[in-house]
Amino acid sequence: MSAISVRGLTRRFGDFVAVDGLDFEVREGEIFGFLGSNGAGKSTTIRMLCGLLQPTAGTATVGGVDVGRDPEGVKRRIGYMSQRFSLYERLTVDQNIRFFAGIYGLRGDRLEARRRFVIEMAGLRSREHVRAADLAGGWRQRLGLGCAILHEPPIVFLDEPTGGVDPVSRRDFWTLIDQLAAGGVTVLVTTHYLDEAEHCHRVAIIHAGRLAALGTTGEVKGAFQAATLVGGFVKVVTGEKDTKVTKDTTDTKDTKGR
Repeated sequence: MSAISVRGLTRRFGDFVAVDGLDFEVREGEIFGFLGSNGAGKSTTIRMLCGLLQPTAGTATVGGVDVGRDPEGVKRRIGYMSQRFSLYERLTVDQNIRFFAGIYGLRGDRLEARRRFVIEMAGLRSREHVRAADLAGGWRQRLGLGCAILHEPPIVFLDEPTGGVDPVSRRDFWTLIDQLAAGGVTVLVTTHYLDEAEHCHRVAIIHAGRLAALGTTGEVKGAFQAATLVGGFVKVVTGEKDTKVTKDTTDTKDTKGR
């Protein structure tokens, strides 16, 4: 079943078309990589899918909810984490957890259970009273993810979540993403680290607001006659090869693009 379904999704800002007629689906429990250079339209697309920006044309459903008709309903069904903002740095670890728990309406025993889960997941036991600003990058990153999934959403959007952290912390973060997907959570993630995209079940490459490729990493490499995903990506953004959408027939139960 589809957790996210996008048909003809378009967003214009005056005469500028930031997102131009996107069509794709993300399946339940799938790790879906959404790739593109700066200004390609990734963040605009995610803002529409999260109910933060109204589409100009087309439709998108997230968790069965139409983003154009019920953006607040979408927000209740998702978790969202970005590189730019995911924590209040002046608040402590515990204060951040309790703040986001309040937003999501967590109370009593459920709040305490989820609070313990986040602290354990992030490796922050005995650091509950440390300010977020004073945490090392890897800890801050895992805390941000924990706060995004406090309410156990079935769909999570991660917008360049590993920027600025060391390779070991990036590896550990992707271990957490794998665990989420194994538990049935759908994850849509953007990243500039194309080695990370190899963890995804499927990837989409967006260029100049349009979908340029869609499929497993192997299918994308084949479509652009590239030995690596980096090579295929470069061909898309430099125009060395006409952009095209791969035939997307992958069964995620059988294939994982690693």
